[in-house]
Amino acid sequence: MRKLIFIINILDIWSELKKGKRIEGVLYLDKNTGVPTFKAYNRTSKSRPKDKVLRYLEHGWVKESSERIKVYESMPKRLGAARMIVTLERETKEAANVIVEQEIFG
Repeated sequence: MRKLIFIINILDIWSELKKGKRIEGVLYLDKNTGVPTFKAYNRTSKSRPKDKVLRYLEHGWVKESSERIKVYESMPKRLGAARMIVTLERETKEAANVIVEQEIFG
């Protein structure tokens, strides 16, 4: 038994199928016509602007996004606890200076 299926946005779906991609969507019976209908999901990724690097630190970086200031630190364990603490304090001060400079000079 053959059944015809109505496909919404057939041109977009057909071009994706030609590329070898799979199409995710929903197959349902239309309330008004009773015809099986396929509607593809809109799977577009949300794009956002890249973070702006304000300064690279010795063991990390300071970045600015549209809503946040991000500070990242990653130190090797071989430094030892005492040197890590001193390095963290020094780089935290430097990150704070970067934030102050950003406020003053824009």
